[in-house]
Amino acid sequence: MNMIFLGPPGAGKGTQAVQICEALNIPQISTGDILRNAIKNGTETGMKAKSYMDAGQLVPDEILVAIIRERLAQDDCANGYILDGFPRTIPQAEALEGIADIDLVLELNVSDEVLINRLSGRRVCPACGATYHVNMLNGSTKCEKCGAELIQRKDDAPETVLNRLKVYHDQTQPLIAFYEARGKLKKFDGAKDQQEVYAEIMEAIGTNA
Repeated sequence: MNMIFLGPPGAGKGTQAVQICEALNIPQISTGDILRNAIKNGTETGMKAKSYMDAGQLVPDEILVAIIRERLAQDDCANGYILDGFPRTIPQAEALEGIADIDLVLELNVSDEVLINRLSGRRVCPACGATYHVNMLNGSTKCEKCGAELIQRKDDAPETVLNRLKVYHDQTQPLIAFYEARGKLKKFDGAKDQQEVYAEIMEAIGTNA
């Protein structure tokens, strides 16, 4: 099954995608990852993307779509995949229709208030990558796993979170109506317990969690 994850930053898309991909033995395809891999492997489209990134510019849609086409043609996508981070705009979604048949679009819906609290309260360990929320730390600033000092990522600062949400609402949220009109959208409450959301998604896919 070929799927797309939609939802604002902090909605839990990455967490759910990892679980679903493991259960179905399909790849999670992140735009950032395939860009980095295309550049690392020195592909023609990768080098074109690198020239824009080195100049601090956004990679044009036609190059992104070409790189995604290359990725979807690989053997591990034969039984399906999850696209995470693409498409972000209506033109990208229209371009994707020319290179892929998407079966299902999963939207994780979470209110801005919950997301701001979720993201601005997130702390990460720079040593081992563990993630925490200040509400669960009981005042501690140390990683429970390795003892390193926890940090707040720059993109989790409250003012940055607000900007990330604005970009999502302005650019990406219109995709919800786009895919709803095509009968491919399934909506889930991303504020629910993580495992409850996972079970609901697996049921919608037609697989027992």
